[in-house]
Amino acid sequence: MTEEKVVLVNDNDEQIGLMPKMEAHEKGLLHRAFSVFVFNDRNELMLQQRAMHKYHSPGLWTNTCCSHQREGETNVEAGIRRLQEEMGFTTTLDETISFIYKAPFDNGLTEHEYDHVLVGKFEDKPAINPQEVEDWKWMKLEDVKNDIENNPTLYTVWFKIIFDKFYNHLSL
Repeated sequence: MTEEKVVLVNDNDEQIGLMPKMEAHEKGLLHRAFSVFVFNDRNELMLQQRAMHKYHSPGLWTNTCCSHQREGETNVEAGIRRLQEEMGFTTTLDETISFIYKAPFDNGLTEHEYDHVLVGKFEDKPAINPQEVEDWKWMKLEDVKNDIENNPTLYTVWFKIIFDKFYNHLSL
């Protein structure tokens, strides 16, 4: 199996090349990514706990799912694909905001992403993929905010960045 490639972009989100995912993270190069936030009718956010064997941020809580677009794939197409792969369901997703962030990890890798935030609704239980997801839960936004403040080490870097910067844009 060949390693998945990420779409390298400039500061305007214009594609400038492709690179194997690990190489892009080793070099800290800016690439396209997305973060999916799924809510239920009670305005609770579905969080996932990353699988314990992930190459970075294992066991940490984060948004419903996230990953990288493939070449030629729209942000929404990528989000729907990965939601099915990680959480075992599909739903309609809407694009909201996008931003650039850079976060180095202890293992020498760096996330430097042009991240597109996608939002959707779902009312059922996911059928999580144990290769990707350890656990999941619904949480009210205010409870997530308080828990991040009290237990920041339990959450992924990108989730804390998104949640802090865009808290007011996240609910449906």
